[in-house]
Amino acid sequence: MKPPSGQGIRLAYLLLNVASLCLPTPLWKDRDSLMQEEKAHQTGGNLVLSRQEQQLSTKLVNLKKQEIATAMTTGQFPPSMHFFRAKGLIDQSMVFSILKRMPKGAVLHLHDYAILSVDWLVYNATYLPDCYICFTHTGTVRFRFSKPHPPHPVPAQCSQWVLLETYRKQLHNVTEFDSGLLRNLTLVTDAPELAYPSQTFIWKRFEEVFLIASGLISYAPVFKAYFYQGLLELYEDNIQYVEIRAILPPVGDEDEGHSLWDLKDALTIPYSLGVNLPYFFHAGETDWQGTSVDNNVLDALLLNTSRIGHGLALIKHPVAKSLSLKRDIPVEVCPISNQVLLLVADLRSHPAASLMAEGHPIVISPDDPPIFGAKGVSYDFYEVFMAIGGMNADLRTLKQLALNSIKYSAMPPDEKAKAKEVWQKKWDQFVADLSDSFLREL
Repeated sequence: MKPPSGQGIRLAYLLLNVASLCLPTPLWKDRDSLMQEEKAHQTGGNLVLSRQEQQLSTKLVNLKKQEIATAMTTGQFPPSMHFFRAKGLIDQSMVFSILKRMPKGAVLHLHDYAILSVDWLVYNATYLPDCYICFTHTGTVRFRFSKPHPPHPVPAQCSQWVLLETYRKQLHNVTEFDSGLLRNLTLVTDAPELAYPSQTFIWKRFEEVFLIASGLISYAPVFKAYFYQGLLELYEDNIQYVEIRAILPPVGDEDEGHSLWDLKDALTIPYSLGVNLPYFFHAGETDWQGTSVDNNVLDALLLNTSRIGHGLALIKHPVAKSLSLKRDIPVEVCPISNQVLLLVADLRSHPAASLMAEGHPIVISPDDPPIFGAKGVSYDFYEVFMAIGGMNADLRTLKQLALNSIKYSAMPPDEKAKAKEVWQKKWDQFVADLSDSFLREL
């Protein structure tokens, strides 16, 4: 090959210099600096950890990397799998066992008739005296407490009321019957794709579960015990504060309902009376774009919402997203709920991944954990830490999310300060205990 002439070399050098002048200046920045700049933007990116926290963070991220490496080998990465199939794998995760121990602060998006594992309802509430059952034509049930016998007529699509105590005495296999009641109170199934072929189908089943549970929970003695046991279960998941949403039937599938804008006249009545009523709207729990419901994220902000419930549509609305960031309005992210209700199949693709990368304020919540076969919020934290937050999510991410849950709660400032103080003591103990356990393993 003929070597280039001196003129050719000068020409190549000149072209290279011209090209470099045309390149945007940021491309000449150091790659590591750019990566660090990105990390600083993400959720928790600006938190400064103590030396002990840094060491713990490194250990935790290493465990995460090991589990992901194993998942790549086996082809089973829990956040990319339907939760009903992934739960068994998550339960075996070392990362998950750590997240269960972590003080998570507050849960800010939880529905009143879905806070406690359904086992308690079946094995306690349905065994109380005066509990009646009727069987619907669609294969589900209804409950009612009554003394004497419930009055007629029975609910639509329902058979006659039968005293459950009497009915159980006639059965050959009570255990199998009770297992059937458990299935009536959750969406859990071995084949979710076959059982729930569409969003419309699963939403109808989802709302049916609430109707079934309401016949038990609305009975005053059960109501009192249910909430006590529910709060206890949340406490055992290291949650110290909870805000519970009361269900107002037929409030449910956002895609099937009216937009917030349709309700603006009613929702602005408090302002006309001089009352600053705080709102906490569900908004943007949809995959559709350009619909009236899709615009709920903007309408929620116009109606002065304190937080945005679910908010999957927010990333499709740059003006609304900018406004929520400017006003410091967080999104209540409920990853398992979004996946089970067929809004996001692979949680690595959850819209909150974009929000977390930008450091947009978010809080993590479970929505309706018992209906999904979960408890508390640890499973949702696992999905966020392992997938939605990406490989860069570390202890700072988890710490920020816990702090956010207190910051964006409805507590008044003095109660927030006390709650944060309590949380900080729990957090410091968690870090110390976990650091000691890691040292013992070395």
